[in-house]
Formats: sequence, structure tokens, C-alpha cells
Amino acid sequence: MLPKPKKRWTPSHWASWKPFGIGEQYPNNYWEVFRAIWLSRHKLPYAWNILNKGVCDGCALGTTGMKDWTVEGIHVCNVRLRLLQMNTMSALNPELLKDVGQLQTKKSAELRELGRLPYPMIRRRSEKGFNRVSWDEALEVIASKIKATTSDRLSFYITSRGTVNETYYATQKAVRAMGTNNIDNAARICHSPSTAGLKASLGAAATTCSYKDWIGTDLLVFIGSNVANNQPVTVKYLHNAKKAGTKIVVINTYREPGMERYWVPSIVESAIFGTKFAEDFFLVNMGGDMAFLHGTIKQMIAHDWVDRSFIEKYTANFEELKAFLETQSWEELERLSGSTQDEMYAFAKMVGEADKAVFVWSMGITQHSGGEDNVRAIINLALTKGFVGRQGCGLMPIRGHSGVQGGAEMGCYATVFPGGKEINPENATKLSQLWGFEVPTTKGLIAPEMIDAAFDGQLDVLFSVGGNFLEVLPEPDYVEDALKRVPLRVHMDIVLSSQMLVEPADTVVLLPATTRYEVPGGVTETSTERRIIFSPEIPGSRIGEARPEWEVFTELAKRVRPDLGLHFDDTIAIRQEIAQVVPQYAGIQHLKEAGDQFQYGGSHLCFGWNFPTKDGKAHFAVMSHRERKLPEGCFLVSTRRGKQFNSIVQERKDAITGAIREAVLISREDADKLKLKNGDAVVLKNELGSFSGKVYIAPINPGNLQIHWPEGNILLDRSKRSLEGVPDYNAVVSLESFESISLN
Repeated sequence: MLPKPKKRWTPSHWASWKPFGIGEQYPNNYWEVFRAIWLSRHKLPYAWNILNKGVCDGCALGTTGMKDWTVEGIHVCNVRLRLLQMNTMSALNPELLKDVGQLQTKKSAELRELGRLPYPMIRRRSEKGFNRVSWDEALEVIASKIKATTSDRLSFYITSRGTVNETYYATQKAVRAMGTNNIDNAARICHSPSTAGLKASLGAAATTCSYKDWIGTDLLVFIGSNVANNQPVTVKYLHNAKKAGTKIVVINTYREPGMERYWVPSIVESAIFGTKFAEDFFLVNMGGDMAFLHGTIKQMIAHDWVDRSFIEKYTANFEELKAFLETQSWEELERLSGSTQDEMYAFAKMVGEADKAVFVWSMGITQHSGGEDNVRAIINLALTKGFVGRQGCGLMPIRGHSGVQGGAEMGCYATVFPGGKEINPENATKLSQLWGFEVPTTKGLIAPEMIDAAFDGQLDVLFSVGGNFLEVLPEPDYVEDALKRVPLRVHMDIVLSSQMLVEPADTVVLLPATTRYEVPGGVTETSTERRIIFSPEIPGSRIGEARPEWEVFTELAKRVRPDLGLHFDDTIAIRQEIAQVVPQYAGIQHLKEAGDQFQYGGSHLCFGWNFPTKDGKAHFAVMSHRERKLPEGCFLVSTRRGKQFNSIVQERKDAITGAIREAVLISREDADKLKLKNGDAVVLKNELGSFSGKVYIAPINPGNLQIHWPEGNILLDRSKRSLEGVPDYNAVVSLESFESISLN
């Protein structure tokens, strides 16, 4: 049993003795509540039902209503409150789209605020804007183009914006019925390295533990992850973890203020005095995580802090890793990591002394050209002490989208079939027999490759559900040029986005989508901890002719291949088929009421150190370091999130850090060396572009900079990707300064 949180107040954990953190920089969560009420004032009963009955469409914690399965109390964060506006807003005026000239100058936030997409609309080449059409006409235009080309010239992309398992499954089946595996989703550009790393090392491709394991474990480590900003409800878990005696440590390029302390609004003690979270921060260079972890393991081996019994009985390749680390000098590990031998010793001692530990990571680990190796380095460290497959232990790639965990598991992926099955002739044959049509046998185009194919004139149809390639991929000018070359683009979403307004090569079709709360029969999502949760339909007014995505794709496939008889009566029928095709999802067919859920694989994967690998063992991995050459006077720059939900920017200023969107985070040491102060105008440059910003002195390692994403994408190289296809959201830049201007 893990220790329970102490109920008495703990002054030693308080962030400040000033009541309510007066004068401190942190989000005003109470204001967010009043703001949400005001913006949803015309549909308050509906908004309340979404919050009280629906499964959150924000991050992947899986809050159902305002409760979860980790800690008691009310759970509603400012991310969810901001998204509530999109779920309750009225329809936009279609007349606004008849001439898109003025709309093209607006930012994405301004486009969203115009309202929901109510009807199908079409814009053809040389036309100023869009005209309303019927669903029948829109689908016939799309189906005709698909039938007129070949399957290799089709591509489909599904974002994770509130996207549900039923949509993922029905969509990938429909796309494969149309003859292609060119279907991918947002997991490709975030945690695909995590999936690959976990599968190769453990045989299990998902989070191995539960959120409950955070609370009472000895050591909780966050690596390249800022949950206070991206998964705000978890601050309650961190507060409870501290009360249960858990030590919290962060390894990152920046000392994130929200990971250091936070005022949790729904816990009285924390709301008044705040809570100190991380007891130790270990600052590393951008891309220096693996070297730091290697140094940590090297220290653990040297001081015999590893669990040799576990290693000998349940793992393979440890001696190879040990031999490799012996070739690594401390000088090299310090240079690459940006840390010191002493700090690696200090962290190694914490890991060595812990009986239980949980490791959590996110985009700071995966969005590198060597993202898979970064993940394997974390797994290596966990395996030195057997921190997997038991209570209070685990490996958790925490998800930022509510629907993303289920995407690849439903097979909505260019590189795997449903259930994570490899795309090969054998598995294709099995699916063909089950589905009654021939399933393609070769891997499809992943998301970045779709844009490359479009640029090269090798795509005739690009169908995007949600998302915005212009704001999520490197080199946005290149992406825009690629979109302009696709004869038929289809964008299905609930609101406008800038990519919809890109000039058509021939035809652009807009299709209005429902939210998850509007889908008849209800839907399910899969949370980070593998919990499959039912979200019911919320009765209320509906927007124009918006339709669920799964219905649209099924009907489209029928028009393209009427001989196949592809059909689902409703989402209940989809769940029944999912249960047959995806073994770990057996039980999804029984979910039908609000609160219904189950956790596939149980609370811990690999429980009892039973690893589903070919030899039944967990595997250490040996990886060489990847060094990014840094010319004299240049900096490593990484991209970060601010006050936003993924690419949806919500405010110019981040309430946690105080940094504006133009901020260039730089160390005090570098600022002093360059005679820069807060607010000074600077320009970051490389061979791809330039970024104009303002100095923001922050606790960050010298030689490193951070800027906000997606604004900084103009500096990123589209050719740099991980093995799984994740773009490298980091770069090398020079810095030029201009005269000082106000930061405000």
C-alpha cells in the first residue's frame, strides 16, 4: 500500500506565507470561472451539463464530469473552461466567407471567435470565397475526385481535438476501404517515439501505471514535461503527492515556475498559501537529457545502487549498456548534458535510495530527431531498479490531447493497424477477412510526408479533420505552398482555421463537425492511463447541419465503393466492432452511461515483471549521443507552450511565467554577456528564417534559448525528424540585439 496524503496542513510545503499569493505570478483560476460563465451566458444550462456530465475534451486526464478516479473533489481547470466557449458558441454568419480577403489577415484566435461552422461550403479556384452547398453536393465532389485518382494520391489526417475512439475507428476503416493506408493522426507529432520506445524495450506500448501511483511513491520525476501548464488538473495530484511524502524532481531546460509552486484553487490550504512541488530541478541543455540520464546510470552502477537481482532475472542487454557507459567520459557527459558530474550523482542517489519511482515525460523528450533514444534512456534508468510493473512505479508518457491515446490504438495511423498490429500482408489478410474488403498491405504516408507529397505534386486529395498544418509543422511557408498545390482539400472542423483560407489549387471543401458532446449515442475516449471512458450525448441546441465525423467518412466510403456495404447503425455498433478487432478494448461495447469506464491492461502493465516481449524480458538499449554542432556565438533554441491548448493560443501573456508570446527566454549569464536586459528587442536567425522577439531573462542554462510555439516554427527545419516521423522542434540560431523597448 502506498502512503496516504496527510490531512493536516503542512506549512513546510507552503509556497508563500502571503495569503492567496498576493503579488506572485500565477493564474487567476477564479477569474477563469467567471470568464467562462460570461462567455457561455446564453447557454448556461448546456454549458453546465457539459462540465457536469461530459468527459473533458482538454488534456488526456479523462476527467468525467468534474470527477476522476485519482483523487476526490471537484476537477475543472482553466484549459477546459477555455474550450467550453467553442462547445457552446453560436454559428458563424456564412456571409463572412463569401470573400475571405479580410479573414486572411486575422489570427487563428480571431477566426475561432467568429463562431461554429454551420454548413458545408465550397470554394473553387479564382473565387473570392466560399458558397454554401448541400451535404449531398459536397460529398459527391469529394467522392468523384477520389474515384478519379489512385489510392496512393489520397491522404487523410485526423487531429486529436476532442476526437473520440468511434471516430478514429470508423474513419480508418473507411479510408482503408477506399484503398489506402495514408491516414495519420496527431499522435504522430507528439508521442510516437514513446510508443516505439516502450514497445521495443517492454513489449507494452502505453503508459505502464496509473495516476494514483504518483501519490505516495518515493520519487516522482518529470522530464521535459510541464504538467502545471499543459495538464492543470494534475496540480491536485502533486499537492496530494507532497502530502503523502513523495519527493518531486524535475529535469528540464528551464526551471518552470508552475512546477516549482502553484496555488491549487480547489484545495483551501493550497489556495491560500500555495504548494511547493519540485524539491530539486536539474537544468540540462536542449537535447541534453540522454547524456544526463546516462551519467545518472553511470553513477548508479559505480555506487552499486542498481537492483542486480531484478536485472539478472528480468532484463537483457544490461552488460552491453554498462560497457558503453564505461566509454563515456565525465567531461563529455557534462558538455553534452549541460549539467555536472555532481548533479548526476545527486540525482542518482535519489533514484538509488527510492524503493518506488514514477517517471513522467512529454514533448521536451519526444520532439527531437533522437526522440526515440531519449525515451529509451528514461526506460533504461527505470529498469536499473525495476520501477515498472508494480504499485507506485511506472513509465508515463503523459498526453496533451484528450483523444490522442486512442488514435493509434484504433488504427488511425499510417504505420499500424487497429490494436497496434504491424502493417504487413499477414495482418492485412486477417483484417480483409473480417471486414469483407481488401485491406492495403503497405505502410502509408505519415503526417509530415503528406505535406511533402503535396509539395511535390503527388497528392490529389488531402482530407484534414481538425488540426492546422500551418501552425503545427516546421517551415510554415513551405507548408502553405504545399497546400496550394493539392487539387482538392477538405477541411472538417467545428470552427475556422487559417489553413482553410489558403488559396485553392482547384477546390476547397469545408465540412461542419459536431463536438463530442453532440454525437448521438455517446462516445468514448482513452485517457493517458489507458482508461476508456464513456461520454454521453448532452441534449441541447445543435449547430446548422454539423455532422459527426464518423458518419461522414462512412457515407463517403459508400459513395466511393458502393459494392462494399460499409455501414454502422450508430456508435454502439462501432464499439461492438472495436471490441472484436482490438483485443485490449474488449469491454468497450458495454459502456453506455455517464461514468462507465474501465482501464485496459489493469492498473499496471507488465505487472509482476511479466513483459510481453519475445523472450519475456525487458530490454536495456544502447544509444550513441547525438550532438548538435553549435557554431561560435550561436544558441540552441527550443520551442515551448504558453497560455494555450496545444496550438490554440489563448492569451498573449502566460499567467504562470509572465512571458509574452514574443518572449525569448535567455539565461542571466548570457544576457549579461551580451549586455541585454528584459524587454530588449532581439532577432533570432538561421538559414531558414528569422524571429523577432523580446528578451525575457529566465532560469535557463547558458547557451540555450526558448521561444513560443507555433510562432517559432519559422526557424525549424522540416527535414529533421525522429525515426517515427516527429518533427524536431528545436534549432540552432544566432542572436542579434536592437535597442531596448518595453516588455509590456
